Amino acid sequence: MHTDSLPRLAARTDRFVASAIRDLLQLAERPEVLSLAGGLPDGSMFPVDRLAVAAARATATTGRYGSAALQYGPTEGLEAFREWVAAGSLVHAALGPVDEYIVTTGSQQGLDLIARCLVDAGDTVVVEDPVYLGARQVFVAAGAQLVGVPVDVDGLDVDRLASRLHGGLRPRLVYTVPHFQNPTGATLHPRRRIELAALARRFGFVVVEDDPYVAIDFEGRRHDPIGALAPDHTVTLSSASKVLAPGLRVGWLRAPAWLHRTLVLAKQSVDLHTSGLDQLVALDVLRDDTFMAGHLATLRAVYAAKGHALHAALDGLFATRAPTGGMFLWGTATDDTSAMFEPAISAGVAYVPGRAFGVEIERSHQLRLSFATLTTDELEVAAARLRAAFLGAN
Repeated sequence: MHTDSLPRLAARTDRFVASAIRDLLQLAERPEVLSLAGGLPDGSMFPVDRLAVAAARATATTGRYGSAALQYGPTEGLEAFREWVAAGSLVHAALGPVDEYIVTTGSQQGLDLIARCLVDAGDTVVVEDPVYLGARQVFVAAGAQLVGVPVDVDGLDVDRLASRLHGGLRPRLVYTVPHFQNPTGATLHPRRRIELAALARRFGFVVVEDDPYVAIDFEGRRHDPIGALAPDHTVTLSSASKVLAPGLRVGWLRAPAWLHRTLVLAKQSVDLHTSGLDQLVALDVLRDDTFMAGHLATLRAVYAAKGHALHAALDGLFATRAPTGGMFLWGTATDDTSAMFEPAISAGVAYVPGRAFGVEIERSHQLRLSFATLTTDELEVAAARLRAAFLGAN
């Protein structure tokens, strides 16, 4: 008797893993739940009116083949956008000439392109421990063997990395979020940046410098990018998602000349090019220095007020550090935060248990709290609900 059989999936799909945060967000979407789980920017800070003006200008822009916003475009990105990136701006540092940049569909695509071009199945990739989950997804899907190096108050522990390198570790990549790391909020110390650059040159690995939060320093400070210290051994990623709106899906990367062309070819096979409309809309706003100076000042002030409000409201419940930028607090509890997740949801508040971010360290008593999305009043209510859930269990 004939029976239909379904085709099989490719073997590589066995390495695809779901985002723990996106799974948690389904629970956090309940209307009665105040969510500290997702790393969503504050939607009230999206410059809707200014973006509308930019969209009108973008759709009115014409080129040799019709509307530049609506026509196919170059894989590397529109030249005007790449010129803006190469020049540096209020949201990022200049790192190289125009022909070393690629406009990506969000910085997440940049991570995927890097993995496609530099990581074979079985290769070692060093990541921060705890790690940004989007990076873990990409590198695991590529078949990498992840090695976790701890993060402390000064970011990636470069001394620990050096010890493992001298002991024989040979990674293809070392991945770091140098400013206000997701999930800990730590910033890589300037001395460690210099040492990491030196290690990359000596041991021949590529530093993946994922830097979406650099412009959200509450004091507006800047540190030297790793890409400026070891340009031939660093790929630097950034994005408009945290300073404008994530729905634009506009990011960019700078890569050394020996790698750039290969990344372009990889992108060509994935999506041909990033949306021209989104590039033109983002560019119109991003290169408006007068607007961006005011917008960034407001964004920093709002996020600083929120971060400090949540930190103060959690005093005595979790061990946390006062934030100096970014969107996250990293806390340590006396209880297992995975076990406490359901009681917290029942109390009407969500967070991400630390175990989701652990690589070589379990992190069962830690948790990530995002302060960007809720209002300061809602953050205080959320903290009270956390207090009730955790203290009520003891």
